[in-house]
Amino acid sequence: MPLTPYIRISLATLLAALCLSAPLAASAEASRQLMVERVHGFLYERTQSLGSEVHIEVHPPSAHLPTCESPEPFMPNERSPAQGRVSVGVRCGEQGQQVRYMQASIAVIGDYVVLRQDIPAGTLIEPGMLELSEAELGRLPRGVLTDLDDVIGQESARALRAGSAITSQQLREVTLVERGASVRIEAVGNGFAVSREGQALDSGGMGREIRVRLANREILSAEVSGRNRLSVDF
Repeated sequence: MPLTPYIRISLATLLAALCLSAPLAASAEASRQLMVERVHGFLYERTQSLGSEVHIEVHPPSAHLPTCESPEPFMPNERSPAQGRVSVGVRCGEQGQQVRYMQASIAVIGDYVVLRQDIPAGTLIEPGMLELSEAELGRLPRGVLTDLDDVIGQESARALRAGSAITSQQLREVTLVERGASVRIEAVGNGFAVSREGQALDSGGMGREIRVRLANREILSAEVSGRNRLSVDF
């Protein structure tokens, strides 16, 4: 059956519409992909130092939203957790007049401190009692400690089991240097080590920085490294 003029016009209009919509759809898809890439890179920069591995999944924006020119990600709340499900803001346009919000999931794999043995409450924790284990840090208890130096020299506030993650709430600081006590200061530098005597002007636990007076009346700051022991790096 021959096509009527009306049908010919309708087909021509449809083909023209399809030809015009194809570049628009491609442009919208490219815009969404750019937003995903920018958000992924933004989150990676913020989290790469938290562990040995970081896995980030960014959920694409809705296909019904208009394109986002010059996407610039930001955190709506700087205090929000850096792991798990997070919300990321994206400013669009030259002046950032429009703001979109995208969802992402972050999993950080890293080391955390565990005990090699059971210890009772009131135990002064020493290096030989500890080791590092690896896990997805976001699935561990809040306040879990990931640095051995944050645990060594602390006292257990309760009985702790071997293999369990250690949190800051389970420890209490032990005063290793009392104000007025005689202390030994060890100064370590490139190729040398010097030891001197002094008097503590403050009290402090492991890793705390306190003031100390030397025999020549000079006052300097040093870090508590043990019972009546301080260290200074040069």
